[in-house]
Amino acid sequence: MGAVTLNVADLDAMTAYYRDGVGLSVLEQAGPQVTLGRPGRPAVVLVHTPGLRHASPRDAGLFHTAILFDTEAALASAVYSVARLRPGSFTGSSDHLVSKAFYFDDPEGNGVELYWDRDRTQWSWTHGRVEMNTLFLDPNAFLRDHLDERGLAGEPIGDARVGHIHLSVGDVETARDFYSTKLGFDVTLSLGDQAVFVSAGGYHHHMAMNVWNSRGAGRRRQTLGLGRVDIEVPSPDDVGELTERMRHYRVPVRDDGRTVAFEDPWANAVHLSVATPPPDTAETPSPEPGPTENGPDQD
Repeated sequence: MGAVTLNVADLDAMTAYYRDGVGLSVLEQAGPQVTLGRPGRPAVVLVHTPGLRHASPRDAGLFHTAILFDTEAALASAVYSVARLRPGSFTGSSDHLVSKAFYFDDPEGNGVELYWDRDRTQWSWTHGRVEMNTLFLDPNAFLRDHLDERGLAGEPIGDARVGHIHLSVGDVETARDFYSTKLGFDVTLSLGDQAVFVSAGGYHHHMAMNVWNSRGAGRRRQTLGLGRVDIEVPSPDDVGELTERMRHYRVPVRDDGRTVAFEDPWANAVHLSVATPPPDTAETPSPEPGPTENGPDQD
């Protein structure tokens, strides 16, 4: 998953939340737009749109953005920072068997999940479906076990990226048809007519769609909250294949040569592009021959 774009009313407050609470760095700030993430990997893009209204809780749109941390210490640091910055925003925590997750609302009511994945060798699959659950997870015990001096000092630790996106939709069967049949994700878990989870590459889920608040919702109008979802794929061939799938199913697409844009049945905007490797794995050109010529650092 690439970055999630949010339309926001208070750019300063939302920037502070994702920077000082979640622990993302400001990567770029240009006029009414702030991009946060970790170097080379945008996670959240905030667009100042104060003229828009707040969405109704029963509308389709964003259920939560899930930020994945690479260690439990990194997760504990973020949970502690968010709880200190906005102590009333905590909405729950769960052990999902594949992951440990903590849930919050940002200052404008967008759902946020902060989580850490167990190693894939500990995930259980049956007939192509991953085993997940919602078990009690004591947040205070988790912090006692994993919060270290760096976390207490408010220092961002380790890696953080968008792990998955959870959407509110009008009905699950239409969501399954769009995101699995049309877009091509694999269904990894289905909760009847309540929710469906999909992924690529054997992950537990990159996206989920539910009707817990929004059953029967129609197409969205532009509001505060979700602006768009970005999906990144490995190669231009993947972009071409997915574009042809959309056209085959008569889904209108806009292709500017770098990004393919389309909407799901609830007018949630989705942008598809080729992933940019992070700086430590990006390929660099071979240096010209010469006795003292060195390639650039790849730190």
